[in-house]
Amino acid sequence: MGIKLGFEAKLYFCAAGIGGSPTWTELKAVKDVSLNIEASEADVTTRANGGHKAVVGGLKEATIEFEMPWDSAADGFSVLRDAFLNRTAVGLAAMDGPIATAGSQGLWADCAILKFDRQEKLDEAIVVSVTAKPTYSTNAPQWKQIGA
Repeated sequence: MGIKLGFEAKLYFCAAGIGGSPTWTELKAVKDVSLNIEASEADVTTRANGGHKAVVGGLKEATIEFEMPWDSAADGFSVLRDAFLNRTAVGLAAMDGPIATAGSQGLWADCAILKFDRQEKLDEAIVVSVTAKPTYSTNAPQWKQIGA
């Protein structure tokens, strides 16, 4: 598969969420996307550790952050805006390639849109910064690899 470049990655949404067989639509108007996943630490230190602290990974936390032009006609813009304003979930898939391509992988999760921040720089297009995190859902977040 080799090295992938950022422009090859794709971000998708599904207003109905990730359950069943989601119908994904690419968010083509996004700019830079960050998928941050980290685990908390649980202390498992014992006296047998020879004076060293020992930890195991605990709960994982994921955040998807991205920017897109303020364009209410762009695919997904109103879905994301409405999910933020109405506190409803939206399915997101942050993939390293097209969702229909074997080998593509990434996080699928029903997400809460926690930030929908409009930036109005004088000499640039208006841009919205979005932050999404997995939310309460009957569908647990999952790492998907297409064709696996």
